[in-house]
Amino acid sequence: MKQFLSDFKEFIAQGNVMDMAIGVIIGAAFKAIIDSLVKDILNPFIALFTGDDLSKLSVKVAGAQLTYGNFISAVINFLIIALVLFIMIRAVAKTKNISAKPRKEVSVEPTEKECPYCKRMIPIGATRCGYCTTKLDGFQGQD
Repeated sequence: MKQFLSDFKEFIAQGNVMDMAIGVIIGAAFKAIIDSLVKDILNPFIALFTGDDLSKLSVKVAGAQLTYGNFISAVINFLIIALVLFIMIRAVAKTKNISAKPRKEVSVEPTEKECPYCKRMIPIGATRCGYCTTKLDGFQGQD
């Protein structure tokens, strides 16, 4: 049992779980803000055009009252949340693209060549080997 509790404590303390918990809490608070936006601002605005509060829109079908206005409010909530999440994800992606600038490919040209006589590496522009003193006129690089 001690091992189980120790493993559970280690699991809970991991960054992923804590990040997820914080995300859920912030998401719940964000949902309350969006619900208020739709209920207190958008629904009355829509009521100006429909003549009735959106949540009161309903129809009677076969004796059952279908309140489709609540469904429309839920769809509006979803669309607003999806739009805000899309904007946030796009902003984060853009920030990542700016911070992750591609590295320029640098072509590395050789700075040394091999002496054809002593086989040691000497500067590419050398006309005489610094080791064996062989004159390298006309020699342009490795064979």
